[in-house]
Amino acid sequence: MAIAKRKKKFFDVNIPIIGKETQMQGYEIAELNNRFMKYDLTRMLKGKSVMLTLKVIVKDDKATATPTKLLILPYFIRRMVRKGTNYVEDSFLTECKDAKLKIKPFLVTRRKVSRAVRTALRNKAKEELIDYAKDKTSEQLFDEIIANRLQRQLSQKLKKIYPLALCEIRAMDAKGKI
Repeated sequence: MAIAKRKKKFFDVNIPIIGKETQMQGYEIAELNNRFMKYDLTRMLKGKSVMLTLKVIVKDDKATATPTKLLILPYFIRRMVRKGTNYVEDSFLTECKDAKLKIKPFLVTRRKVSRAVRTALRNKAKEELIDYAKDKTSEQLFDEIIANRLQRQLSQKLKKIYPLALCEIRAMDAKGKI
């Protein structure tokens, strides 16, 4: 006797951080729980190539996606670094209210600068980001990075050391819930 085949269906998944809804495929909605999905925000952010990784959580037959990782794609960064400029990168772990975060800021100066200025920029950026993240949730931080509010504030504070051509959070990863 032949076994009846199951057919996959599309289920709606709400993404509240960007106010959109998308669909994922599965046999039943419970199967989508704890699944990861990637969402390209390039068109939404006017050409700033950002890939958002989201974790789907199913509650009461409603699937919602919460952000776990944000990454600016390498080709966008290569385009931003020009000849005659310096860039400053860093990577550090910090804690926010509900998770441990790995943050990677990326700064591009307007002209070539000395190593002392680059070090000062790196240290000040790290200090400001750690201080900023303490009293926010990971969801709030992802929202502020997508809306470019965090980068603008950081750029204003770092301008006192040296004015920047670009101030971005290259990657942010929510490691684990506290």
